[in-house]
Amino acid sequence: MKCDLLVIGAGSGGLSVAAGAAQMGAKVVLLERGEMGGDCLNTGCVPSKALLAAAARAQEMREAGGFGITPVEPDVDYAAVMDHVAQAIATIAPHDSQERFEGLGVTVIRAHGRFTGPRTVRAGGAEIAARRIVIAAGASPLVPPIPGLDAVPYLTNETLFAQRTRPDHLLILGGGPIGMEMAQAHVRLGSRVTVIEAERALGRDDPEMATEVLRRLRAEGVEIVEGARAARVEGRAGAIRVETQDGRGFGGSHLLVALGRSPAIDGLGLEAAGIETDGGAIRVDRRLRTTNRRVFAIGDVTGGLQFTHLAGYEGGIVIRAALFGLPAEARHDHIPRATYTDPELAHVGLTEAEARAAHGDRLSVVTESYAGNDRAVATRRTVGRIKVMAVGGRPVGVTVVGAEAGELIGLWALALSKGLKLGDVAGMVAPYPTLGELGKRAAGTYFSPKLFDNIWVKRVVRAVQRLLP
Repeated sequence: MKCDLLVIGAGSGGLSVAAGAAQMGAKVVLLERGEMGGDCLNTGCVPSKALLAAAARAQEMREAGGFGITPVEPDVDYAAVMDHVAQAIATIAPHDSQERFEGLGVTVIRAHGRFTGPRTVRAGGAEIAARRIVIAAGASPLVPPIPGLDAVPYLTNETLFAQRTRPDHLLILGGGPIGMEMAQAHVRLGSRVTVIEAERALGRDDPEMATEVLRRLRAEGVEIVEGARAARVEGRAGAIRVETQDGRGFGGSHLLVALGRSPAIDGLGLEAAGIETDGGAIRVDRRLRTTNRRVFAIGDVTGGLQFTHLAGYEGGIVIRAALFGLPAEARHDHIPRATYTDPELAHVGLTEAEARAAHGDRLSVVTESYAGNDRAVATRRTVGRIKVMAVGGRPVGVTVVGAEAGELIGLWALALSKGLKLGDVAGMVAPYPTLGELGKRAAGTYFSPKLFDNIWVKRVVRAVQRLLP
């Protein structure tokens, strides 16, 4: 079988490449050994956000008193909640289905692919020769060799959403975004939850902003244990115990391993294609080419940021390079990220610490509180703030913690992508009352000292007023 483009993996990045290339006239073959839609649709973004949405409804029932509505403790049917999760997946699945992509002209082979040469891959009994190949195989849950872990039942994001019985006490190894999202979801659905983190929970994020999230989770009943590295796991189904290196022990009914994800490169036969790896991930250049210049790699397999939207973005870069021969290069300084706890935590560009290290005294930092936003007050969602790092009137990084932070960060991702100035954002007209006014107000705050605390501005204003008729 011969084709212009062979895509390995039908997750976000692979589907973006396959759909775009096929609709532009290329002959495309797509390989997928698992479910169409990959991790994001089946075991990641979609099910986790559906579960969080159900948990949020339960929490709203508990917190209705502030609106003059009698609060009640919700009666949670965990199996029905998981039915909602499954329905969300099923509703989106047709968009990523084999039938849809075959309708676009893509040849879909549901089998594992393995390189047999620099330009050939064997899959499902077929030998495929391609002019260009894109590896978009994704990642799998990282399960470290903790003594005893292999002898007890444990969950990962790939198995959690098949649960039909609510965990009585969920132990979570890992205090990153996945761990914290699932911690809050389950405590709101009625489980006891203990998070065990080797270092600092939400350690990749601005500590000041992450504190708001951790404070809320603890207030809701999540036990967050930091600086506790798991040393041993023991027990059986329904009674699992985690011992940490400092001698502490934590018991629970279920264990979720949320310690990150590893690039899924095993079994691809990369050596046959002359493709080199680095630290367990495929090495790529800025054009996303591997050491085999006819093979590209995108998304999680490259070992970088593991986001669905990043894989889709990189897919667009590859289409320009593979189909049109354009020297398109990927950049990651404008790629946003979000953790969908309540409050949400979102970021793009440099953190405050990174910005200070890079720009020193040239850096300006402005913040704006949700408490000063009328929509936040009206909806009783005043916990949170936006922090903007700027140099020479241009944003270099933005962090938002609070309601809808994942939505609000989009404006700043655009600003960093297009090199917009804070004046551009300050000049935007946002509808009132919206949380979107926070960004405009933060940008305006940057200029306030220059306008309102400047003696020369005041003198000019007084002089002009004397001259005006």
